[in-house]
Amino acid sequence: MLMFKEIQENEEIRAYIEKGNANLGVMGFTEHYLAHATKVSHTASQILEKLGYTQREMELARIAGYMHDIGNCINRNDHAHNGGLMAMQILRDLHMAPKEIAIVVAAIGNHDEKTGTAVDPVSAALILADKCDVRRSRVRGRDRSQFDIHDRVNYAAVSSSLSVDKEAKMITMDIELDDEICSVMDYFEIFLERMLMCRRAAEMLGCSFGMRANGRRVM
Repeated sequence: MLMFKEIQENEEIRAYIEKGNANLGVMGFTEHYLAHATKVSHTASQILEKLGYTQREMELARIAGYMHDIGNCINRNDHAHNGGLMAMQILRDLHMAPKEIAIVVAAIGNHDEKTGTAVDPVSAALILADKCDVRRSRVRGRDRSQFDIHDRVNYAAVSSSLSVDKEAKMITMDIELDDEICSVMDYFEIFLERMLMCRRAAEMLGCSFGMRANGRRVM
């Protein structure tokens, strides 16, 4: 049975993550390297753990979370679909069971808000973990005069976290924004589509989705 540790130590997967991050750096996108892959992997697994899913579902979410952006090594456009196809071949070569491959590649192929949606618990957990990873450290430059709106919103995010309340069936994103850099309205201007995707993902897990900005509920 293929485990996350084997994925994390796989040189081919690491090379694709590294190249994808380098490509996005040239285009001015935020960090999509090992820090992001690892955080998304861990958070996706935690979401399922807190909601009582099986250890194997948690492990598949961990694997999908780590591999979800490998398609960026080909192109930012359609990176979710490319990544899913790449993951299918890699996981076949690593002898993962076909039914498990199907779950992982569906999660990867559906994580982008332009073309995807939650289709099962693993994909839902990946979407929530990915879209809620908003933080200052993902911004590559430090010259604020050169920031576009995406940089400004990410740089304004002093901290963010995701909490799961199984009893209340509620998944909540908490974000602290430096409102001298970015207002809550600016955040929603850029990330409304992502937040709506998170709401649908939470519903797939039998939960509601909420958001608090600077301690006040805004969604």
